[in-house]
Parts: sequence; C-alpha cells; structure tokens
Amino acid sequence: MSKSIPTREENYSEWYNEIVKRADLAEHSAVRGCMVIKPYGFAIWEKMQRALDDMFKATGHQNAYFPLFVPKSYLELEEEHAEGFAKECAVVTHYRLKSNPDGKGLIVDENAELEEPLVVRPTSETVIWNSYKNWIQSWRDLPVLINQWANVVRWEMRTRLFLRTSEFLWQEGHTAHATEQEAVEETEQMLRVYADFVENWMAVPVLQGLKTASERFAGAEETYCIEALMQDGKALQAGTSHFLGQNFAKSFDVKFVNKNNEQEYPWATSWGVSTRLMGALIMAHSDDKGLVLPPKLAPIQVVIVPIFRSEEDLAKINEKIEPITNALAEKGISFKVDDDDKYKPGYKFAEYELKGVPVRLAIGLRDLENGTVEVARRDTLSKETMPLDGVADHIESLMSEIQTSLYDRAQAFQKANTTSVETWDEFKAAIEKGGFVVAHWDGTDETETKIKEETKATIRLIPLNSAEMMGKCVYSGNDSPRQVVFARAY
Repeated sequence: MSKSIPTREENYSEWYNEIVKRADLAEHSAVRGCMVIKPYGFAIWEKMQRALDDMFKATGHQNAYFPLFVPKSYLELEEEHAEGFAKECAVVTHYRLKSNPDGKGLIVDENAELEEPLVVRPTSETVIWNSYKNWIQSWRDLPVLINQWANVVRWEMRTRLFLRTSEFLWQEGHTAHATEQEAVEETEQMLRVYADFVENWMAVPVLQGLKTASERFAGAEETYCIEALMQDGKALQAGTSHFLGQNFAKSFDVKFVNKNNEQEYPWATSWGVSTRLMGALIMAHSDDKGLVLPPKLAPIQVVIVPIFRSEEDLAKINEKIEPITNALAEKGISFKVDDDDKYKPGYKFAEYELKGVPVRLAIGLRDLENGTVEVARRDTLSKETMPLDGVADHIESLMSEIQTSLYDRAQAFQKANTTSVETWDEFKAAIEKGGFVVAHWDGTDETETKIKEETKATIRLIPLNSAEMMGKCVYSGNDSPRQVVFARAY
C-alpha cells in the first residue's frame, strides 16, 4: 500500500476504506449509500454463503424466496416491529413514469398511484408470516424451517462500505414451532451456528449473549447476539438470533390445531447475518500492508509467481510448477499461477499481499537449479526456502496453521482488551482505552441510557449462562445481580 495511506494507528477509518478500495472488494455506487461489490469481494462473500448455507441445511433448514415488496399494511400489523423500522423504510407509491411535457426527461405518472404503498423490505417477517398463514394448519405442518438469501433496504443516513449501507445482502431465517421450548432451542441453536462460523471460518473470536430490552430486535421477545472486537477496540455485532414468541403469529392470525385438537398460535424465530461480516473480516485481521484473509475464506489460497526473463525460462519453470498445481488441486486448495509479463515480481508480491492471499510461492531459474521454492506467509510476512518435493503437503499444513494462528492472534487481542471494572472512574478510563468493559449494571433503562449519553458506550450483551454475582452498578451504585459487557461499537 502507498505510504500516503494512513496506518491503523493514524486513522483507522480511512485505513479501512482504503483497504476496501485498493483490495478491489467494493466501491460506492451512483446511488447514495449503496455499494457495488466487486468480483474479488463477492468471491469472499460467496465462500461465506456456501459455508453458512451448508450449516443451515445440516440443521434441517430449506431455502425459499419471498417478495422484495411488503404491503405497508403488513408492516403495520405488528406495532413494535413497525415502529422499529419506520424511519428506515423506502416506500414505492407509483408504478409508472411518463415523458415530461416540456420534453426534458421523465416524471412520475400521477395516474399510476398504487392502491397501497409498498415498502422495500427492511426485513421479511411480515411478508413471510402472511405466507405461513396458508402453510400452517396442523401440528403436523410444524416446524417450518425456512432461510432466505436476499437483499434488503434500510435507508441509512451515515454509511460505510460493508458495515452500514442502505442496501445490503444477507440471509434471514424464519421458523415456526409448535412449542415455546422448541422455538427457544432453535434461537439458541442458530446463535451457536453463527458463532461456529465466525470463529472457525472467519477466525474471529466472539462473545455470546442476550441484548438488553432497549437493544432487542423490534417485535422480539428476546434477542441473542454474537459480538466481535475489532482492532481499533470497537465492538461489532456479527450476528443476531431472535425469539419472537407468538407476536407475528397473532398479528397475522396464524393458528394450528395441536395434538389435543385445540387451536393455538405457533412460536416463531428469526435470525440473520449480512455483508457486515465482510467488514468484520477486514477489520479483525488486516494490517498496514492490506487485507489478511483466513485460508478458509480466501478466493485464492496460494499464488505462484514464476520469475523469468524469456518464454524459454517460463517453460522450464512451468514444468516444475505443474506437479505442484496438480497436487494442490487434488487437495482442494485454490491457486493462481501469475505468469503475466506486464508486471515485475515485486509489484505482484505487493499486490497479492494487498489482496490477502494466504501463501505465495516464488520460483526462478536459480530455484530450479537448487530444486527449491520460496514460500511466503501473508499472516506473518515470513519467508522460507524449501525443497520443491513435498511443497504441496507443506502448503496443506500451512492452511490449517494460518487459520489457527489468525484465530489465536485475534483471541489474544480480545483477551488483552477486555477489562473488568468496579467504579465509574475505572469505567470511563477503560472505555476511552477501548475494548470490552465488563461491569455491573442495575438493569434499568435509565442507567443504560445515561451511560450511553455520557460515554457513547452501549451494553453489547448480557453473557449467556452467566452465574449470578451480586455487586453494585458501576453508574448508579444500586444492587446488580450480574455483570454485562459494554463497548463503543459500529
């Protein structure tokens, strides 16, 4: 990366934006607040999708697709849900344009007003539960385990590529169950699926817990979440899973006949992760040279750079490269051989460092004479020279080693930046430093609001299964039954 680009320490926000841009992940579109995800960025998202989709199907879920447009009346049926999303809704009121009488462009045809305004989906609970009314009649129809891969629109005023955009890609699971216990178990199961993916694929450690009442998803009885810590000490909500109770079933009058031949409302969940995970991936691992990718999500896991001066040299090098690429293909390791003669090797090395390719091989004529190859790791920026024989096996072990190393490094960072405090002065000092701050809270909305107003810190979660540990609230001094986790967040 150019020296003119700020380091993480100098300007974290600009550093992030430059990595997104220079690693060719995404760019701003002509529509304010929306983004174009470029092929390299979309390739990473596809790998995320594929892994998550396999996890969803392994837990019994099926994919479906529901309309982009939600009738305004549907959104209004669940009052708390409607209130929560109203300010972010994009609304369609007309279905046609016509030529401007003055001959300049197009104008809205006022005679083509819709009978009812349509909301461009900010989320799909309402339109999906309207369909479930036709799908669910008996206990034999339950559970309904549906996932949707889609785009949604939430009209954001302040946007940042991947982290917060007016339109973004995501998946949203929507399930219906015969009992409350089954729905709660589903909610918790999907939280574990998310944590598994973020930790074992993205190599990012997370905390699991419950949101406070003020931070819950609009219309939910309980919101479970996973929280990750970025390198600037801010938290990022990486996924949520919601227990919706019977709220949406009642709003859409969805009933089923149970085993006792009685009518009752099914119990619901919804859960989702989005392209925000791309932002988490970038901010959790990358450095001042560019992107750092865990091997499991890297579109190119190994790049091979032949160093040559003539076509004859390249032909000799390719003879030695072919057995390596064949072995990598057999092992399911993705690779690219960059023999483009328009750029020098040094330029290519910098480019693949910028794009976060986990392993780079460099082979020149001297390497052919010695029967060796240079192997460089992106995560540590270390290099080693080793025999050509067995290099594919070495790379296979490196994939696992790098994946683990990135997780261990991020976990060590999280641990070093988690602070427990008991006094308000300690709290303020810890929040300024950054990271997770563990402290007692008296459980009131008033205290939660005042802490946010005075420090810009929010309660990220109430840890799951946290043992009761009486103490005094860090702000009010009132009795507190347990500690919660605070942080400033994206």
